[in-house]
Amino acid sequence: MNFLSIMFMATSVLFTAFISSDFLGKLLFVALFALSLTTWFVLLHKVWLFKHVRKESYKLQEVILERKDIVLHIPKEELYSLASYNPFAMIYGAIKVKTIEILDKNHFFGAKREENPSIFLSRSDIELIDTHSAIAITKEWKTLEKNLSILSTSVTLAPFLGILGTVWGILISLSELNKGASQYSNAIVLSGLSTALATTVLGLIIAIPALVAHSYLKSSLRSYTSEMRDFSTLLLSEIELQYRKVD
Repeated sequence: MNFLSIMFMATSVLFTAFISSDFLGKLLFVALFALSLTTWFVLLHKVWLFKHVRKESYKLQEVILERKDIVLHIPKEELYSLASYNPFAMIYGAIKVKTIEILDKNHFFGAKREENPSIFLSRSDIELIDTHSAIAITKEWKTLEKNLSILSTSVTLAPFLGILGTVWGILISLSELNKGASQYSNAIVLSGLSTALATTVLGLIIAIPALVAHSYLKSSLRSYTSEMRDFSTLLLSEIELQYRKVD
């Protein structure tokens, strides 16, 4: 029996259980199906996003390393044409804007003191740029983390909905057994047991991939956040090296 046969059989069983269930049972099935679609959409989108973002970030970092002699003057087309969304590009942009702002300020006040002032960055200037870099990293972290809570919610909610269906299905079955055996009541008993088992299975089918994906994505996010900090440190080092004052 191949995978497609197993999937077809499982779908058939769940559909039969849905058709034979009562109103509340159908409502639970609809809720579980909706939760499943939402979970898989978020799961697949986030896995793709993390993979795509990491790939494009490495490309941008290579460009900056190759052009580090003009780190603040790299043409935009070399940076922002790599991807529609790139956290490294956002961090670079934040650092670049703040650095140029400080350099312009230092040049303005230096021009008042001497005719041809040299432009330097002080230690406090570097610390200020580092602060803005940390703010940019936090912003990108929040963007990447967005909707991950849906997966953690699915991990908790799906089994509870499954258990509710289980309890309700067993309750229906026991209620019909108390009424006495008949062809009609036997059908309802089997329907109740079908709802009980199917909702439990469906809840676990949703929760297990959501749990694995949530753990994987949280780990990936921690790793990528560390890479964003390393990238920021690299940029600040190159900027400090070019604009520090040599005594």
